[in-house]
Amino acid sequence: MRTYLITYDTAAPSRHSVASAIMQLGDAWARPLDNTWYVQSTDRAAVLESRLKAHLDSEDGLLIQQVEASAIMLNTALRWFKKRR
Repeated sequence: MRTYLITYDTAAPSRHSVASAIMQLGDAWARPLDNTWYVQSTDRAAVLESRLKAHLDSEDGLLIQQVEASAIMLNTALRWFKKRR
């Protein structure tokens, strides 16, 4: 199982489909900041990118990076949620 940091910046003020798509990517997810997510998945980053592309416009930014399971956080918490089946 890999842990990915996923963050995005959308040109449109409200893009709820990106958040919904991220929650469906892996086995579990966490959202420590507004547009910042952690996703646990067996898939590679390129697979996650291809699944999120349909929810982004050409002006939107997307970062997907495999990370260590631990992190340092200030004024936020990390709570993992299981993917809805």
